[in-house]
Amino acid sequence: MDRNVRMARTETALVDDIGRVATELRVSLTDRCNLRCSYCMPPEGLDWLPRDDMLTDSELLRLISVGVEKLGIREVRFTGGEPLLRRGFPQIVAHTKALPSAPLISMTSNGLGLARTAHALATAGLDRVNISLDSIDAHTFTTITHRDRLDDVIAGLAAARDAGLTPIKVNAVLLRGINDTEAPGLLRWCLDRGYELRFIEQMPLDAQHAWNRTDMVTADETLSLLSRSFTLTPVGSRGSAPAQRFLVDGGPATVGIIASVTRPFCGDCNRVRLTADGQIRNCLFAREESDLRAALRAGADDDSLAAQWRAAMRSKRAGHGIDDLAFLQPARPMSAIGG
Repeated sequence: MDRNVRMARTETALVDDIGRVATELRVSLTDRCNLRCSYCMPPEGLDWLPRDDMLTDSELLRLISVGVEKLGIREVRFTGGEPLLRRGFPQIVAHTKALPSAPLISMTSNGLGLARTAHALATAGLDRVNISLDSIDAHTFTTITHRDRLDDVIAGLAAARDAGLTPIKVNAVLLRGINDTEAPGLLRWCLDRGYELRFIEQMPLDAQHAWNRTDMVTADETLSLLSRSFTLTPVGSRGSAPAQRFLVDGGPATVGIIASVTRPFCGDCNRVRLTADGQIRNCLFAREESDLRAALRAGADDDSLAAQWRAAMRSKRAGHGIDDLAFLQPARPMSAIGG
């Protein structure tokens, strides 16, 4: 590659001080959610962001455009809270897909409401989905989420498959003494339906700040549970993807393990986050944010917004530091950050 081209890309890309380049933007559309998963928020819910603090659709789309067209973002993933609760979500997807660079567009969702919106979202330009599902046992599902909505999630997954929003990835968190013994059954259920299951270590991002590493089901424990029923073979390098993938019984189907705590992959991170109220977070566990909403509402042009965004990325830490004795959990819970 020509040296001048490399320099130009470096000057416009979202590069941090140790050379990592952010190419995936995770956009939280709302902090609201219609489930109450015990590892995320209390049963009574939380105090939601004031409406006036939330980015409007036009503000949101402008910042996405800056990220994609000026800063080299190649994939936009919409998250929440629950992104399907955002009114006008199909139109947001359509406008994002219509950008000249036409980024890959994905969504992380709990699946509620997807049965009636999957086809509209696919038509708008959504490429694929990640759906959270911790159990296929109705009682266990209700225990974890405090909502009796398992059938709705299963219907949403089927609708996403029918709409071509593939590959469909299912995200599951194992909780000790609650659903940890269900891991093999959940994997078999996903394999039978063509879904790619990924187990995620529980992270210290709950609103209650009750996370305890001793209680967390580790990646090694998950692999041990699965290996009693399946033969798992590692699949090469994962690159910047968070999941280490394993062939199941020789393949071609795979299962993924996201060991955010015990096997951190911070050195390969290519993600940056935009919250529903317009804050840039350069790490899921960051305690600092850069306020693009204020700059935008004060009249900043796109070049100024891009410059502030690049500055926010340069201070990204080398790692999340969960094992550091000085580690402090972010003030915002996962529902207000976006996964």
